[in-house]
Amino acid sequence: MAAGVADVLIRSFQPSDADAFRILNEAWITREFALEDEDRRVLGDPQGVFVDTGGDVLMAVVGDRPVGSVALLWHDTQTLEICKMTVDEDHRGTGLGRALLEAAIARCRALHASRIYLESGRKLTPAINLYRSLGFCELADDEGHPSPYARCDIRMMLSLAD
Repeated sequence: MAAGVADVLIRSFQPSDADAFRILNEAWITREFALEDEDRRVLGDPQGVFVDTGGDVLMAVVGDRPVGSVALLWHDTQTLEICKMTVDEDHRGTGLGRALLEAAIARCRALHASRIYLESGRKLTPAINLYRSLGFCELADDEGHPSPYARCDIRMMLSLAD
């Protein structure tokens, strides 16, 4: 049985989370799409790719079991990208995705980002609806960053300017 959001701790990445981060993300990617070279690169070194470059990885844990993650990657001095966001299948529908995204937005503010960028696949309707519900707006095809992922066919942005 899945824990409720109140039972979940969202915390910053620890080196011991590397395997769980990779496993959680490989599960959703291979269920919905195909694992790509860029996936293998970033999932193989979350500490180096995200944390050591000034971003972060947030882990959602129940007890000592990781059940979700979201990574933050700097694109420029003002823009953080939210990527590799996932919730374990047993914990979907509990509000954990929203809690994880809200924590990621708060972390982006704490890191003094002005904007949050993300890429996704239109077939991930619940995720797209969640992003929109928290204020992310779709970018035009010529806006944003070129995606290294074949599966990404929508780009969104959230302004953090007050």
